Amino acid sequence: MIHRRPLGKPWQEELRLEDGRVLWLRPICPADAEPLRIGFSLLTPEEVRMRFLRPLTSLSEAMARKLTHIDPRTQFALVAAEPEPPGKALVGAVVRAAIEPGTRRAEFAILVTRFLAHQGLGTLLMRRMLHWARLKQLEAVHGDVLQENTAMLHLAQQLGFRRLPSDEPGLVRIEKR
Repeated sequence: MIHRRPLGKPWQEELRLEDGRVLWLRPICPADAEPLRIGFSLLTPEEVRMRFLRPLTSLSEAMARKLTHIDPRTQFALVAAEPEPPGKALVGAVVRAAIEPGTRRAEFAILVTRFLAHQGLGTLLMRRMLHWARLKQLEAVHGDVLQENTAMLHLAQQLGFRRLPSDEPGLVRIEKR
């Protein structure tokens, strides 16, 4: 069980994991670009493939910039990071969602590194993203998951997502209204 303590600003909490580690849950910010790039190098090829649905060998500066510069009107991103200021804190987990233009639907993605896995962070991050979607009065959120990513598919099922067919072989689309 994760112990949570608000930090006095929207979407910010101090998290104490079962193993005693402390993280800050907070919105992503531009200063997180370089720590994201550094953290990417710590991911296994399997972790990268499960999140990006394809192999990548590095996170480019342009991609890191795109991931950390969000429009709060249409995008949402939280990180679970070391309790250090943005730009200095290593990021261990992230959830993102983006409203699809002209719709009331959003696509989401999540990554929890193996260093933080099995402690409830995925569930917490998904619930926070779903709360944002409700505040935005969205009709649905969806994401694509590799069929072999049984941990994510199990989490999605626990949170009430349904599985939909995908046009891409090996992928499952999950959706929650």
